[in-house]
Amino acid sequence: MMQAQRYKNMLEPPELVELFLRFPPEGFACGLNAAGLPVFHTDFDILTTLETAARARLRRVPLYAAWSDRLRFAACFAGTTVTEYAPVPDGLSTEDFLDNILNEHCKKQTLTILKDLPEASPLLSAEENAFAEKLVREATGMGFMQVRGQALAYLPIDFRSVEEYLLRLSPGRRKDLRRKMKMRDALEIEILRPGDKRFADQRLLDEFYALYLEVFRQSEIHFDLLSADFFAALLQSRAADGVVFCYRSGQRLAGYNICFIHQGGLVDKYIGLSYPLARELNLYFISWMVNLEFALENRLSVYISGWTDPEVKAALGARFTFTRHLVWVKNPLLRAVLSPLRRFFEADAQNLVRGKSC
Repeated sequence: MMQAQRYKNMLEPPELVELFLRFPPEGFACGLNAAGLPVFHTDFDILTTLETAARARLRRVPLYAAWSDRLRFAACFAGTTVTEYAPVPDGLSTEDFLDNILNEHCKKQTLTILKDLPEASPLLSAEENAFAEKLVREATGMGFMQVRGQALAYLPIDFRSVEEYLLRLSPGRRKDLRRKMKMRDALEIEILRPGDKRFADQRLLDEFYALYLEVFRQSEIHFDLLSADFFAALLQSRAADGVVFCYRSGQRLAGYNICFIHQGGLVDKYIGLSYPLARELNLYFISWMVNLEFALENRLSVYISGWTDPEVKAALGARFTFTRHLVWVKNPLLRAVLSPLRRFFEADAQNLVRGKSC
């Protein structure tokens, strides 16, 4: 693999961006544009990030199946689906960024979306946050709509032991977590590294991908279906500092976590679970605790656990920082329709404000 491009806003090794470009998700066309920005094109269903309750109401509208296809539009996204924030090449100014987007993409696509920009992120430098603020300010002045994205969960490792961490939780949550952790004795836990010779075994790669698909299919949001080739390349690469936590019950793979160590953080990227076994073993919660133990043992400063299941992660003590998207709608009529509906696409923001995840 050639030397990776340097980007702003990276919580992960840049090799992930290269793999995204080489092995695009299903239905995506990926590449670097003239400014060096990772971009992808796909047909985008604008209901993808709609609040669950609102989506359920829409599905009850007569003839939903017949007219819902009309809510899919050709879209260009600046960013990736394998990084928490949009990677921006080092040295690119906000002016050149926006000039490139407007001229190369906005004039051609129904929707152009600058995805996952940080919002005063405690996980990034002051320089990176200042760049994002300037970009948002200039883009909204040009007519981009700002939509708040998902809540990225993280937990500072500012405790000296797992026991100290547990004492910070509510008594009820602490008791429940201790009960769930009793299933740990039924598991064999193995820590591997990407590039391990065992990942040359196609049967193991197939097993990993099958468990990824189980998690993907039970998710409420289906947007980026990563390929088996992506996972194989990821697991066989020695370029990035990765950690693969494997959980077996007997001879059966019950689940796994693929994480990365980057700039002092443990970044939880991919999880595979075998249902219903993983639920019976409380594997979600056991993997959370194993990840914290690993972070402590390796003197890491933060555990970054992604943007799914915010309610559960909040109960486990996680903090949150928001992403945001900048959206250019080429058609003025469609823009007039979508603009007042933005809040219905900001589920995490609405829930956190109302205290559902706190």
